[in-house]
Amino acid sequence: MHTGFDIFSKRIQSRWTSNLFFLFKLPMAFFSGLKVVQISRESCAVSIRYKWINQNPFQSVYFAAQLMAAELSTGALAFGQLYQRKPSVSMLVLCNRSLFHKKVKGKLTFKCSDGGIIENAIQKTIETGEPVTVECYAAGMTEDGVLATECWFTWTFRAKK
Repeated sequence: MHTGFDIFSKRIQSRWTSNLFFLFKLPMAFFSGLKVVQISRESCAVSIRYKWINQNPFQSVYFAAQLMAAELSTGALAFGQLYQRKPSVSMLVLCNRSLFHKKVKGKLTFKCSDGGIIENAIQKTIETGEPVTVECYAAGMTEDGVLATECWFTWTFRAKK
């Protein structure tokens, strides 16, 4: 039996269906070239490559484009847990912070390994009916394995009545 997460992860890793999803639901992700390269219940990796559409005046990946990739690495874990779930649960980014250690001129891959924390938060809001807030971490690594960017996203989950 396939769960909602299994269905979502298969669709988001397919280039064709992820492009359709991005085009209609996250158009900036589509135009910036975000790609979900790996997703499981525990972790998600999203890449972005330097190109004209996501550049800054210093010939590197614009910080906002990096934040989109980082947020998607955390948000896809949550969205996958919520896909086709009953009762439904809303999710919202409350805040974020980031550190930029290195200029990015090539491919950058953000990985978040907080799937268990997200799953527990969703279960808790369903059980209690109260909103639950968690902070998720995404590390952005260059192609040569150098930590370029670190991002933290605070998510809130609330079971719908």
